[in-house]
This record gives sequence, structure tokens and C-alpha cells, in this order.
Amino acid sequence: MMRWLSLLAFLAVSLGGGLFVGARNTPDDWYRHLEKPWFNPPDWIFAPTWTVLYVLIAVAGWRAFRAANRRAVVAWAVQMALNFLWSPLFFSAHAVLPALVVILGMLAAILAFMARTGGRDPIAFWCFVPYAAWVSYATLLNAAIWRLNG
Repeated sequence: MMRWLSLLAFLAVSLGGGLFVGARNTPDDWYRHLEKPWFNPPDWIFAPTWTVLYVLIAVAGWRAFRAANRRAVVAWAVQMALNFLWSPLFFSAHAVLPALVVILGMLAAILAFMARTGGRDPIAFWCFVPYAAWVSYATLLNAAIWRLNG
């Protein structure tokens, strides 16, 4: 029973936090009027992508927690905090350069989590692979928007 409650807790943090932060920090007229690179995705892709990613993030964190992999859990918590900080910085504060610094830190924490789970828990590691790919892409997008509009 405790096992499933802890999974629900990780899902609540990941999905719940993502929905809470995402709903309050959405693209506005400022964002719509920015010059964007050719590889900017359509707006509709973000909600389904982040929903899947947040489930994978929760499962990976839960597995690290269940395995008592403290270093991986710390990296998971750091990346989650930075994840929740990025949207308010970028979409609400319109702070493109600070958001770029945050997303670079998030990517570093994601890679640290992967390094700390790769040899111990391949499932947790592979749950983070699509997340690392998406955040790498988002980092390039953030950097391009900063460069085009700076």
C-alpha cells in the first residue's frame, strides 16, 4: 500500500505541479510577438508532450526513492524545482536570459539524475531520456529566442 501511495505522491508533485505552474504561466501577446526560430513547434504540442513527460518524470523519481538512491532523488528534486521555475520566468516575467540560465541548470540536474540511475536502475534512466531530449530542444529554443530578440 505504501508503495502505491509514494507513487501517487510523485505523480501529484510532477503532474500537479506541472499543471499548476503551466496553467498560471501561459504564452501571452508578448510571446506571440517574439521572433522565433524556424524550429519553433506549434503551441498544441506542449500540453500532450508535458503530460507524458511528467508521468515519466514521476515514475523515475519514485523508482529512485524506492531504491533509496538519495543522490538521484536530490537531482530529481533539483530538476523539478528548476522545471517549475522556468515557466514563470520565461512566460510571466519575460526574463528570457534568466530562463535560459535556469533551463541549463535543469538540463544539468536531469543529466545528473541519469548518471546516478544509469547503472542502478535502467528503467528510471530510460524514463528520463525523452525528458532530456525535450529539455535539450527547449534549451536550444530558449537560446534562439534570446538571440533573436535580445
